[in-house]
Amino acid sequence: QVQLVESGGGSVQAGGSLRLSCAASGRTFSSRAMGWFRQVPGKEREFVAAINWSGGNPYYADSVKGRFTISRDNAKNTVYLQMNSLKPEDTAVYYCAASPTGLTSGPYNYWGQGTQVTVSS
Repeated sequence: QVQLVESGGGSVQAGGSLRLSCAASGRTFSSRAMGWFRQVPGKEREFVAAINWSGGNPYYADSVKGRFTISRDNAKNTVYLQMNSLKPEDTAVYYCAASPTGLTSGPYNYWGQGTQVTVSS
């Protein structure tokens, strides 16, 4: 079982930055791929970024490529999402997710509670 707790969300103006963190419990974090997803009310949850078990092969949605960076610190059981040049359309609840595999392709079956990101124009 993996428990995930996100933090770092908040309100920011367009063009600003935020850094999300996701702390994971358990001793298997370093063997799992990790991902970030987001959801707007009334829409399906969408993929944002993922990283493999070793911190390599970062993969991004086209909508965030070049603006967001995913990273992880296996010694701290934590994955991060650095979000720069934020746009109003990035407003969403952001979820951290863990895969039972080490590959960014997932699947992802452990989820955090989410953290709200609001970007104003």
